[in-house]
Amino acid sequence: MIIRHIFLLLLTLCWSTQVLAAQTSANPRTMTFAPLEFRIPKAERVLLQNGTPVYLMEDKELPIVSVSALIPTGSVYDPAGKSGLASLTGAQMRDGGTRSLAPTALDDELEFMASSVESSFSKDLGMVSCSSLTRNLERTLQLFSEVLLYPAFDIKRFNISKQQAFELLRRQNDDPKEVGDRELTRAIYAGHPLGRFPDRASVEAITRDDLLSFHRRFVRPDTMILTVSGDFDRNSILKSLNSLIGSAKPEGKLDLPDIPDPKLQFVPELLYAPKKINQSVIRMGHLGIKKDDPDLYAIRVLDFILGGSFTSRLTMEIRTNQGLAYNVGSSFEVGRRFTGLFTAETETRSEATARTIRLMSSIINGVRTAPVTEQELKMAKDSIINSFLFGFTTPASVVLQQARLEFYGYETDFLDRYRERIAAVTREDILRAARKHLHPDAFKLVVVGEQKEFDKPLSTFGKAITLELK
Repeated sequence: MIIRHIFLLLLTLCWSTQVLAAQTSANPRTMTFAPLEFRIPKAERVLLQNGTPVYLMEDKELPIVSVSALIPTGSVYDPAGKSGLASLTGAQMRDGGTRSLAPTALDDELEFMASSVESSFSKDLGMVSCSSLTRNLERTLQLFSEVLLYPAFDIKRFNISKQQAFELLRRQNDDPKEVGDRELTRAIYAGHPLGRFPDRASVEAITRDDLLSFHRRFVRPDTMILTVSGDFDRNSILKSLNSLIGSAKPEGKLDLPDIPDPKLQFVPELLYAPKKINQSVIRMGHLGIKKDDPDLYAIRVLDFILGGSFTSRLTMEIRTNQGLAYNVGSSFEVGRRFTGLFTAETETRSEATARTIRLMSSIINGVRTAPVTEQELKMAKDSIINSFLFGFTTPASVVLQQARLEFYGYETDFLDRYRERIAAVTREDILRAARKHLHPDAFKLVVVGEQKEFDKPLSTFGKAITLELK
């Protein structure tokens, strides 16, 4: 028996030594692994009895449920002379109480249940959302549906909100970076609703009746999309949603204003915003692309290489090599309903302003004159493809991603084919896209700062229009 044990021990030692030897001889530089596979989780799509789509995904890990409503509205539909109406309407849907609860009563009940209901309208997307413990879901859904469909727009809360808007307008020029961003957007979208911003007169003109009318016109069950994720019972929540929202009927015929796409033209313009600061804010850009542009995937890779990463050309040269700025970058904002923007930005010391502008323009022009390197291409594609899965880390992100595809009219297989389309991008694709969509000689250039401190006058770059910051 003892001899048998010794024999087994020797065999074990021999096997362990061989395994250890194999492990120590492996070279990590030559090791290969099977490609990682990631399949996008799919939410269930259901229609309520009135036709409102709902995307559902259960997750029992935590006793929490999240619900959202995506609404096709926003500041692009603000009437002339009343810029800020959509923003106020979106905020006051939640803050102004409902037909059954005054604002303070709504606040108190949500706080008692540890629930939340939020609402906001951006440029072309309205969102109303709620989060609740599973045990309080039924009541939270009731409050969510009232905020969504039956807001009261309490006059006292409305007046407070207008006063807060006036205060924000009073301080809107305090941050020079915000000034640069605003004035660049205003210049690129000149003459289009996307280029309008609220001022005191437009906010002053907005009344409570305007909020009621805006809500009645745009918040409709026949245009919204719902998402539900978390710890819920499918049959129970669909019953509740059908009772609270699925039974609602829109008032009259859908009448969305016809907002044309911005006119695609490239005309240079130099804008100077005087401000006593010890650095200059530089913003440049022009109109970009929409979601259905065939160069979308080449543009995504170009973004990473040019100014969208820590290894980008703009960052490496202006920040790392020249030490001219801490923050520098560029990107194409892909428009979903309207053409988006290409923008490049940085902040630098005043005495390096002209030098930095020239350098940024030169780097941007560089991707138009010669193909990117193979190394740049590989790093960009690998990074984009490998980071793709982080857009689906929670059930809430999964249902929102799928709802957005329908909301903005994307192809149903857009996400499924995204990585393979990125992987197929070539150096020639990027060069062609850069030449087509980048026009450094037609940039709108906005500079905020104190011109007497600049290394060269702005007239070096053309005739400057001086902005009056109000």
